Amino acid sequence: MALEILKLAINAATTVLTNPDVQKFFYVVDTPVTGPSTLTINAEDFMDDTGATGVTLPALLDENSYLIVYVNGVQVMQDLVTYNPGGTGTGSLVITVPEDSDIIANSPVVLVVTNFAPTAQTTINT
Repeated sequence: MALEILKLAINAATTVLTNPDVQKFFYVVDTPVTGPSTLTINAEDFMDDTGATGVTLPALLDENSYLIVYVNGVQVMQDLVTYNPGGTGTGSLVITVPEDSDIIANSPVVLVVTNFAPTAQTTINT
């Protein structure tokens, strides 16, 4: 019998779903903040999409999440934000206001937390 190379006949297809969980939280600054200073917003002071207060800020999943903060409609640089997940007494968002910067009263602060729970399914046909 002659030697030959055998070729495997396998087809594989993978379906990946990202499954984002997006949560938005809102706060209105009541007094002006002039830098250098910090603005600390506790979890209980945020409102959710329904207008309910006393929210719990979600934990960020390792390597499958991100957060974005907007002040008065402008995205805040990540290095100016400290995020602490949790509810009353533990959860907070701290925004560092640099020198020569201000947050005026009645400015909206929007916190967007996105966590992903990806799934993958591979089908192999032989």
